[in-house]
Amino acid sequence: MKTKISISMGLILTILLPATFIFAEETPAPDVQTIVEKANHMAYYQGEDGKARVKMTITDDKDQKRTRDFTVLRRDDADGGDQKYYVYFREPADVRKMVFMVHKHAALDKDDDRWLYLPSLDLVKRIAAGDKRTSFVGSDFLYEDVSGRSLQEDTHELTQTTDKFYVVKNVPKDPKTVGFSYYNVWIDRNTFMPMKMEYFDDQGRLYRTIESLELKDIPAKDKDGKDVVYPTVVKSKVTDLNKKSTTLMEFSDIEYNIGLKDIFTERYLRRPPREAVR
Repeated sequence: MKTKISISMGLILTILLPATFIFAEETPAPDVQTIVEKANHMAYYQGEDGKARVKMTITDDKDQKRTRDFTVLRRDDADGGDQKYYVYFREPADVRKMVFMVHKHAALDKDDDRWLYLPSLDLVKRIAAGDKRTSFVGSDFLYEDVSGRSLQEDTHELTQTTDKFYVVKNVPKDPKTVGFSYYNVWIDRNTFMPMKMEYFDDQGRLYRTIESLELKDIPAKDKDGKDVVYPTVVKSKVTDLNKKSTTLMEFSDIEYNIGLKDIFTERYLRRPPREAVR
């Protein structure tokens, strides 16, 4: 089974993150596999589904800003298994009604399926697996940030344990498929929420970071109707140190366990469901 960890687009995707508190005690750290598996579960698989409104602000090296306003929907087909994402763009005019959809597959030997609907051309485009490390709608996020990486694609080493964080170094098993030599993840010891990622190039230079800047408790009902509170990333930032650009994402109108139906199909690329547009 393929599991994935990332705080990126979550960053789009931690918008939909409910979290269960696991309090750190003065005991030895868990083994690194346990840490990354719990962090993966926190970053992707809390709650049955979710929805959020997202404002994205892209700032280039000349301090010029562009914005994106969109709604993101997420539904789990199985806890720890396949998932689906639907991103509907509202503003500005040049991306209005554009849709990005992902079917994320748990099987390691099966690539995620990605579609992009371009309303100006009335064109549905399949995004190839080889394009997963290209820019997501001109931002500092990558398509791979939306889907995440398989834990099995990297080796993991617990390099540091502080009062607040586990720091895990991740090295790709196949360096030719990625643009980095390794990346470090700071994982909160209490919640197992990934809080920061740092990517390093072949010369060992830091060139990209992803940070969770603000968390907020979001009340909801679980599948049994009980009151729950989900600590949620409501502000995150990606920095590209080479391009000297940043992308800030701010999340609002966050909901969990809303009972999303199967609206994650190609027919809804041209006809967005009411959950995306309202």
